[in-house]
Amino acid sequence: MILPIVAYGDPVLKKIGENITKDYPKLEALLENMFETMYNAMGVGLAAPQIGLPIRLFLVDTSPFSEDEEFSEEERKALKDFKRVFINAKITDEEGDEWAFNEGCLSIPDVREDVFRQPKITIEYVDENFKKHTETFDGLIARVIQHEYDHIEGILFTDKLSTLKKRLIKGKLSNISKGKISVDYRMRFPNQKKKR
Repeated sequence: MILPIVAYGDPVLKKIGENITKDYPKLEALLENMFETMYNAMGVGLAAPQIGLPIRLFLVDTSPFSEDEEFSEEERKALKDFKRVFINAKITDEEGDEWAFNEGCLSIPDVREDVFRQPKITIEYVDENFKKHTETFDGLIARVIQHEYDHIEGILFTDKLSTLKKRLIKGKLSNISKGKISVDYRMRFPNQKKKR
């Protein structure tokens, strides 16, 4: 089932997510719905707060980047095969010189800006079967994970922009929060009443 994506301005996007346990209600269906929602919106990552749930859960599928010629053959293969569910994640280390990449977000449509992030991360998490992992990622995979991880920490990519950049996009952000935007996927806007 395709779920509405919560738009910029909704308080849930600013909440730090809660850990969940393996008996979280209907987790398997939730994950299926999240993947379906993400693919429908042409995303490469989706975090639970983006569908209105303040929990520490996000998923990533970087395969759309595998077609991009700017990456080496080796990078494209890694991107093509990377599809993961991250539950109760904690980034334990970030290293390397920060690099800029033009990021966007399904909750903030039509806004793209360069964001600086470190290229290498180590993250602890459990997967959909609640198996523990500690892994190190770098490059674009690390960046997508960092972006989604920020969502479960109540941080949006726009929070990482300079004061000047924030001023320049203020009007766009205001329009998004008011629902004055045209998108080709389902969204829920802060002033919209929840359907019963």
